[in-house]
Amino acid sequence: MAWIFVDGDDVAVRLAWWEKAAARRGDVRVPLTAVCRVTVETAWWRALRGVPRRGVWIPGVRCVGTRGHEAGLDFVSVRSGRPVVCVELRPTAPFRLLAVCVPTGAEAGAVARSLGRSAPRIDTSTPCRQPLPVPAETSEVTAVRTGHRRR
Repeated sequence: MAWIFVDGDDVAVRLAWWEKAAARRGDVRVPLTAVCRVTVETAWWRALRGVPRRGVWIPGVRCVGTRGHEAGLDFVSVRSGRPVVCVELRPTAPFRLLAVCVPTGAEAGAVARSLGRSAPRIDTSTPCRQPLPVPAETSEVTAVRTGHRRR
């Protein structure tokens, strides 16, 4: 099982040997300055966004690896029935989201609080994760706001 924790000036995700093999990569490290929001997702499947890129995906059971979407890549290590700590990252980071399951809800809350206290530029404006931008919707909203609609 993966562990997520603060290690010096980084957020580290340490993977078990079999998770490294499944994800086809080593442990993940990102600077704390890249963290913009930390939340806990009680429904593990809500942490998944985009399409599988690299890793192992057993629908309804386990997901380990990277997932791609319009905003970039997410790294996930989740399994059914466990809460997930979701760490949203700024665009300068190699991933846009780190999603790692933990054994209990109490532990998920403790990890999220620890990460939130350690990150220097955390966004506390909302306790929820932000939605991904969708290019088609973004251009339509811009057209409506500027008054330049396509006919």
